[in-house]
Amino acid sequence: MIWLAAAILALTVLMGLETLIGGSRIRRLRDCPPVDRLHAPPVSIVVAARDEAAHIEAAVATMLRQDYPDFELVVVDDRSTDDTSGILDRMATADPRLTVIHVCDLPPGWLGKNHALQAGAGQARGTYLLFADADVHLATDALSRAIGRCEAAGIDHLAVGPDLVMPGALLQAFGVFFLYSFLAFTKPWKASDPNSWFFVGIGAFNLVRREAYWDVGGHERVRLRPDDDLKLGKVLKRAGYRQEAGIGSGMLSVAWYHSLGEMIHGLEKNMFAGVDYSILLSLAGGLLQLVLGVLPIIAVFAVTGPVRVLLAAQVAAVILTMAVNAKVLGLPVRVVLLTPIVVGLFVFILWRTMVLNLIQGGIRWRGTFYSLRELKANRV
Repeated sequence: MIWLAAAILALTVLMGLETLIGGSRIRRLRDCPPVDRLHAPPVSIVVAARDEAAHIEAAVATMLRQDYPDFELVVVDDRSTDDTSGILDRMATADPRLTVIHVCDLPPGWLGKNHALQAGAGQARGTYLLFADADVHLATDALSRAIGRCEAAGIDHLAVGPDLVMPGALLQAFGVFFLYSFLAFTKPWKASDPNSWFFVGIGAFNLVRREAYWDVGGHERVRLRPDDDLKLGKVLKRAGYRQEAGIGSGMLSVAWYHSLGEMIHGLEKNMFAGVDYSILLSLAGGLLQLVLGVLPIIAVFAVTGPVRVLLAAQVAAVILTMAVNAKVLGLPVRVVLLTPIVVGLFVFILWRTMVLNLIQGGIRWRGTFYSLRELKANRV
């Protein structure tokens, strides 16, 4: 037992140190100098929107307020059934920088969002294409600082993580753990190393040089990937384009989920895709999370002596790691005390998504069913 406790502690400390040290190497967008306005290349912000009437106007307004000399906003209304279309058309009438594209039919072999982004990119004129979600709020200088960084460092793809706005301690704690898992799994600080196989992509803010985007085939390469943002990053990295991750604290934010039920449903579309539809990886990943995040805090009350000390140290290491991530997200540190609960919730969602995908033979997302066979066929 003592060797098992020691191994769990060692693995936890190593993973925690790797994410903390690696995460500290990721550049903050707010620290990047703005682009030289006299030499600012044209930029197109491309957004896919489906049934976003509740928040599309506020998000688009922040995008249109960018302090950037030459940009356009292309929003693709992807078969919305609410008032998204009317809101966008009204805003486009008031601001000529906004172009609205209405998609009425989804071609076979495409996810709706991916098709919409490809359609938007096809109408865009910018040297850079910023793919952003329809609920992202941007600071007025976010675009200028991002382009400034790309131009200064010769970056072809810049993916920036947003602040997550979530109500309640449980959802906030889940956001902290999700950030840790993202760092541990994708190691985004290694994306800028051309000799590393790690890559990055973030749907809230995926800034791509237009030439690079079309050279790799655009979203057609990831047309049936629910994790299109990350996989687009993989395609760009494998093609030899220079890539970098960024932290968007204070520069961009997104209301991730508004309730526990919404989060559980929202993650159904991409949790299984995130492990490339592998049952083995899903099961193994979930077990590892339980061993590191739940088992020690239960076992520490059932053992004594050196084993208890080791397990208590492991629990403290987890809490410390999560506390640092909470600070990065600007969330209250006290929410990390809920870590064992959210780890269990994460594993529940991971395994539930796998089971649902297998039973249903695919995923149903925003009114369209996509079979598991066709999803798996789009390997990247």
